Amino acid sequence: MTDEEVKHNVTKTGHPKGLYMLFMVEMWERFNYYGMRALLVYFMTSAIIGFADPTAYKIYGWFAAFVYLTPLFGGFLADRYIGKRHAITIGAVLMAVGQFTLAAYGLIPPKVALFTGLALIVIGNGFFKPNISSIVGELYEPNDARRDGGFTIFYMGINIGAFFAPFVTGYLGEVTPTSPAWVQWRWGFMAAGVGMIIGLVWYLVAQNKYLGHIGLVPARKADKIQDPAEIAKAKEAEKPLSPEDWDKIKAIFTFTFIAIFFFAFFEQAGSSLSKFAQTSIHLPTIHFPAWLGNWTLQIKASWFQSINPIAVVILAPLFARMWIKLSHKGKEPSTPLKFSAGVFLTGFGFLVLAIGALFLSPEHQINMMWLVALYIIHTCGELCLSPVGLSMVTKLAPAKFMSLFMGVWLASSFVGNLMGGYFATLSDKLKTSMSTFFAIPAIILMVFGLLVWAFSGQIKKWMHGVQ
Repeated sequence: MTDEEVKHNVTKTGHPKGLYMLFMVEMWERFNYYGMRALLVYFMTSAIIGFADPTAYKIYGWFAAFVYLTPLFGGFLADRYIGKRHAITIGAVLMAVGQFTLAAYGLIPPKVALFTGLALIVIGNGFFKPNISSIVGELYEPNDARRDGGFTIFYMGINIGAFFAPFVTGYLGEVTPTSPAWVQWRWGFMAAGVGMIIGLVWYLVAQNKYLGHIGLVPARKADKIQDPAEIAKAKEAEKPLSPEDWDKIKAIFTFTFIAIFFFAFFEQAGSSLSKFAQTSIHLPTIHFPAWLGNWTLQIKASWFQSINPIAVVILAPLFARMWIKLSHKGKEPSTPLKFSAGVFLTGFGFLVLAIGALFLSPEHQINMMWLVALYIIHTCGELCLSPVGLSMVTKLAPAKFMSLFMGVWLASSFVGNLMGGYFATLSDKLKTSMSTFFAIPAIILMVFGLLVWAFSGQIKKWMHGVQ
């Protein structure tokens, strides 16, 4: 199948069939990552590793940061030497091995298992993440109105995997004082690794059928490509950058800078918010009636990390439809305005939890709906920023540096997560005033969102008409 046939081989929903193949691969990769993330801070502060909360937050911050830095190198290597498709395979294998290494803490020293496993996941993600997103962009023609909607659908795959993962790995692996003897951290990490293996097998079986030559070899080896469209694209990629290209690169770096502040606080989900759920949220026990087996289910703190992804799954189609309808009416917000809304809404979510935390006391945990509300509001902010950001890079980046600039975009999460890890340590100092702790990101993000809105006109000029 040629690349043109791939792009016009659409489903009833009007998107290339390759989008849904990649959707499934990304779903299992995110099951792998978020399943591990749901347990990571709890595991590091357990008796097995024995880190204090602030130390665990910093390690989590550095880990999450490097997860989003290595795509710079993975994108560069794919663009210049190994091709996007091969890079995805390498990344999937390394991430699966990393999860099994985490699970091997009973066979090798626990801290060795921890740091080796995290390192393998970081390197594997660097190969995997920028290249699968770049291939999604290559399924569409330039200025295709379906592109933002396609990335939003792809984003649903990310979040379906992220939704199920904490339930599975938390049920198998989150050790609490009331956990049965068979519940152990290793089973959670192993489940995450198995998820990655499933995604890898599906990718290896289906890639040729649904992707044609897209992403198979790097541009510098274009002489080995037989498809005329791909050869023409490779020749175009060898042209020097124009002044317009440099303006678009300015826009990419501006959006990347904006995203740093978003991710610094949004990613508190894996650190301070995760610990807050464990210590300050009332976790109810569900009692099932006799006709359902007369059994009980204790809500686990790790399960709160499933709220955001299931909200994405529910809301993403609505956002995708909304962008398309507004586009047809000529009223779709510009990318800078979508970013402004995403940052502002994330701050508003923290404001809601800051109000809820006012009712917290040493004798009284607060209702879990305060945390649920934060995650739902954050999801609306995320849908205005994250999938739009992925789409933005594929529209603005010069063709020969597509994966490299996807890595630049993902690097915003490197700085953001690093900032977020150190910010989370502040929660240990403000244990008696968690309302103040949550008010800090609320104020910063809401003010920053307004600033982005104020300067949106200049950013649009750099984009040279790209929507």
